Amino acid sequence: MNVREILENQELTNLSSWASLSSSSIRDTLEEKSDMRTEFQRDRDRIIHSNSFKRLKRKTQVFIAPPGDHYMTRLTHTLEVTQIARTIGRALRLNEDLIEAIGLGHDLGHTPFGHIGEQVLNEVHTKGFRHNYHSVRIVEKLEKDGAGLNLTKEVRQGILAHSKPREGLFKASKGLDKLTIEAQVVRLSDAIAYLSHDIRDSIRANLLSENKLPAKAIEAMGNKHSSRVNSMVQDVIEATNLTAGANQRPRVTMTPRMAEAMDLLRDFMFENIYLPAGSGPEGHKARAIVHLLYSHFVGHPEQIPNSILDEDESSIHQIALDFIAGMTDNFAVETAEAIQPGISENVFEGRI
Repeated sequence: MNVREILENQELTNLSSWASLSSSSIRDTLEEKSDMRTEFQRDRDRIIHSNSFKRLKRKTQVFIAPPGDHYMTRLTHTLEVTQIARTIGRALRLNEDLIEAIGLGHDLGHTPFGHIGEQVLNEVHTKGFRHNYHSVRIVEKLEKDGAGLNLTKEVRQGILAHSKPREGLFKASKGLDKLTIEAQVVRLSDAIAYLSHDIRDSIRANLLSENKLPAKAIEAMGNKHSSRVNSMVQDVIEATNLTAGANQRPRVTMTPRMAEAMDLLRDFMFENIYLPAGSGPEGHKARAIVHLLYSHFVGHPEQIPNSILDEDESSIHQIALDFIAGMTDNFAVETAEAIQPGISENVFEGRI
């Protein structure tokens, strides 16, 4: 019996009956199995070694080009999501390898300049743009020079489903019953992570203070970063019931009190931080840069390096979008400056 088979047997013995088993995973293209790693471990490693993952270190989380080293980037956000999700998954006896792969891959499709870049591409591209769909496009078609990563269906499903509506985490439940429990864990852990670290960054930027947060949220979670994370994670573990024999797939959830507090906190952050975040000079310049890049490369596709035109998908607009969405913040600024010198007016100088 090799190492992989030992690990697969451990999954059968130790995990919840609702956990996903790597031995049952599905790939679009069959591959010879590894002697050392389970299928979900292989997916995790492919994501970590991908170029898209490496670029996350220079992509905006919320604050564009912040003046300090300790603000979140898309990479550090990804690592926090994965850590929180694994903590929950371990407590619920779920497949941590699947959770880790989904967590590490969930934001690969984010654009330069965070949600500002996403909004611009959604406006200018005729088919729209959503970063979770683009994350799946990356792992299926764009990585490895067009070959894709051939990830398992379970990982791709979790990446696609991590995005959440503005109107509340638990109100829009369409499709959740079809998700693996691991995908549900990452979906909720994403919100736990970004709420907690975005509050911390907002305080660091002097845009917010602890005593300005909604009173019900402070009462339920505490008024410090560590207590907020701990309170939400513990609540998820205690509220989620994975009892064997249930008639339908269980939900990863929170108590009504914590769910209300979390929705209050999300609404507060949208109104006071997320929506105003693009109103400063960096946000205005970021919008102008993404608009310029899109219009330029649609008109000059020959300048896109190593572009791959699929027989069934040769749209110049799609190729331009793929190229721009993959850019880091600093590469987007440098490229735009080469096209139109002075467009950034040096608002990013020395900061990205």
